[in-house]
Order: sequence, then C-alpha cells, then structure tokens
Amino acid sequence: MIVTDSEKTISTLCSSWRAEGLGVGLVPTMGALHQGHLSLVKTAVACVDRVVVSIFVNPTQFAAGEDLDRYPRTLEQDCEQVEKAGASAVFTPAPVTVYPKGFSSEVRVSGITEGLCGVYRPGHFNGVTTVCSVLFGIVRPEVAVFGMKDAQQLAVVRRMVDDLRMGVEIVAAPIVRESDGVAMSSRNRYLSATERKQAALIHKGLKKAASLCRRGENSCAVLRQAFLQTVSSGSELRVQYAETVDPDTLLSVEAVEKTVLLAVAVFAGKTRLIDNVLIKPEV
Repeated sequence: MIVTDSEKTISTLCSSWRAEGLGVGLVPTMGALHQGHLSLVKTAVACVDRVVVSIFVNPTQFAAGEDLDRYPRTLEQDCEQVEKAGASAVFTPAPVTVYPKGFSSEVRVSGITEGLCGVYRPGHFNGVTTVCSVLFGIVRPEVAVFGMKDAQQLAVVRRMVDDLRMGVEIVAAPIVRESDGVAMSSRNRYLSATERKQAALIHKGLKKAASLCRRGENSCAVLRQAFLQTVSSGSELRVQYAETVDPDTLLSVEAVEKTVLLAVAVFAGKTRLIDNVLIKPEV
C-alpha cells in the first residue's frame, strides 16, 4: 500500500490505474479510524479494483469553538488498519495542499444543508462539499463511499454530485454499531464512562420509535416523543434536535406514509453525537 501526502503522486497513481482499465474508488475520512470507517473501505474494495483512503482533518468544516485542535489524529494506526481492509493507497494531504495560497472557491449546496445539523453548524456543509470536490478532482474516482450515520452529509454530497454532473457514484454504507447499539464515532473516545453508558439510550430511543411505527403508529410527533422520552432518562444527555424528514430531500415529514428518516443530534456531556434510523410504515 502506498502512503503519500503529495497531490501529484496520488493523482498520477490513480491515472495509471485508470490507464490499465482499473476502477478507482475513494473513501474520504478525517482519520481516527474505527470499524465503521473500515466497513466503508471494505465496501469500496467490493465495488472497484483500487481504493484510495484520504485522511485529512478538514479545517473548513469546523465552526468556531468546535474540536478542530483536539480532533484525534492516529495516522500510523489508521494506515495499518486500512491496509488490512484492502486499501491500495492512503492520501494524507496537508491543509496547504488542499487549500493552496490563493484558494478562493467554495462549493455550496442550498436547501438540504439548512436544516438538521446545518442549523447548528453554520458553514459546515460548505466545508464538506468543497473538500469533497477537491478530493474528487485529485483522485477522479468512479465510486466514493460515505457512511449512513451522517445521513445529511450523504444527501448533500449526492445532491452536489448530481447537480454538477461529477460522474462519481456515491455508495452508502450502513451504520456500524457497538454491542450496546452506540454508533461508532471517532468522538466516542471523548466520552466519560457514565456518558458512554448513557449514549446507548440514543439507539434505544431510535429503535423504540421504529418499533412503534411497525405496530401501526404513523404520527411523526408521537415517534419523536418516544425517542425524546427514552433519552430523557440519561442525566448526561441533552437533545439538540430530533427530526423526521424525507431521506432524500430532508424536508420535514409529519406522517409516515413512506420511508422516513428520524435524524438526531444529542450531546453526551460536551460531546455531540449524531445518529439516525430509517422508519418504514407497517406493510
């Protein structure tokens, strides 16, 4: 496996693979990798011949006061893990490589960026779409894999790719969870023992809402309340939002007539965790 921080090296490598008729995939990450990330790599490996994993803590998607400076960085361990998962190359650019002197462009997707996390993280998705555009331009993948845990990010990147005819197939990989249901996240390592234990209530609440729907409840207000009631038993938990939306448009939905996304953001102490579940009406 090749590890490089050089844009020219990774671009030339990917071009050589394409010249050989090999399909190229990309898994964009910010490092501090866990089994959830590795599932994205394995999904990409199943789709194409060669997979590039980018590891870049993107400063433009962090708002003032967020955890950019303390975001965990574990490059050596990350590279070992992705090699075992089947990656062909790791691209580890410096910020000056991604945003060189004079960089003055921004990719903005309107509408679906404005609700959910967009309300509380102004500018975040502009940072996501801009860095993804840069990475797509460097690697020129046929396929890029993103996790379903960040459902809004997935929808935003898909919209950007469709709107701008980027020619990249966006593949969604399922959420990977710990044994107690907590969605794997690089930020879970910030949690105290009590916060980590109570974080399991998030998935428990999502499952309760989905179960109610399967038993015939189609009022989204009732489903949201079921989630909120479950999480409220965690003294260290504070719900930032719990919204029922269309999984593609992210527009608010008040009755489950087709598949609905229940998306949530919850603070466990000072650590912000996101999660979601797709809720389907009784058949």
